[in-house]
Amino acid sequence: MRIVTRPDFDGIVCAVLLYEAMDIMEPVKWVEPNAMQGGMVDIRKGDIIANLPYDDRCSFWFDHHYTNRIYRSFNGVFKIAPSAAGIIFNHYKDRFKSDYEALVSATDKIDAADLSEDEVLHPEKHDYVMLSMTVVNGGEPDEPYWNRLVDLLRHYDIQHVLDVPDVKERCRRAIEQNDQYAIYLKKNTRLEKHVSITDFRNLKDIPAGNRFLVYSLFPDSFVNLRIRYEKKDKGMTAVNIGHSIFNRRCNVNAGLLLADFGGGGHRGAASTRFESSHADTYLPQIIDALQKNENNENC
Repeated sequence: MRIVTRPDFDGIVCAVLLYEAMDIMEPVKWVEPNAMQGGMVDIRKGDIIANLPYDDRCSFWFDHHYTNRIYRSFNGVFKIAPSAAGIIFNHYKDRFKSDYEALVSATDKIDAADLSEDEVLHPEKHDYVMLSMTVVNGGEPDEPYWNRLVDLLRHYDIQHVLDVPDVKERCRRAIEQNDQYAIYLKKNTRLEKHVSITDFRNLKDIPAGNRFLVYSLFPDSFVNLRIRYEKKDKGMTAVNIGHSIFNRRCNVNAGLLLADFGGGGHRGAASTRFESSHADTYLPQIIDALQKNENNENC
């Protein structure tokens, strides 16, 4: 039996809860959603998939992404909810010996982007928000750190976790990166109507930073479109869409929009990856849909 989840903060907390609720001895299998969607992951009987698309070979599935919904029977829970961790916590609530209420509540808030401007601009003042920013979603694989966080959060409170030397150093680096990231965002983002378009394809190294920062830097934007090359060979283009968390006037279901381009996600945040040869065709279509700002859920 393995936990199969994605390497973001919600996935890490899913792993914490599943280890505590189930008799699992094997290490977590960390997987990106596009690998699941592409059928590139070896899923086995007994596996518990969390926060990722469903696979028929698994034994349990827990998820909350709009575009991952399925309409057949399975063991587990699918629900549109702030986080997958929250679904697991409620499903196995009677099995936990430790108090995970604060951790799950924070995960709900972070994964649903229900953050204040102070939490975005000054994460160092907000413990769980700060910790979540040390998990770089979409960056280079960092499995030893992800596993370390799972172990720490299973056994210690948040203040102890933040005081662990390597975690403290990553928090320091995250704050430093955020300062640099703001500079990159200002240089590489343009506003087209109510859509802020961040295009990092001209950069050799993609900067890491607070994914919510763009909303405070471009307050007139309803939605952000971020574009980058996935690898140095520039063969694949990665696209992320996020509704502004401060100017909540975007009507487009981002997950449904990007499902038409091989991706998916939530109503307010989604991603896709496609061959760069398609970019000149796909990107104008995506931008046009965001600029029209029409509800696409009943299309």
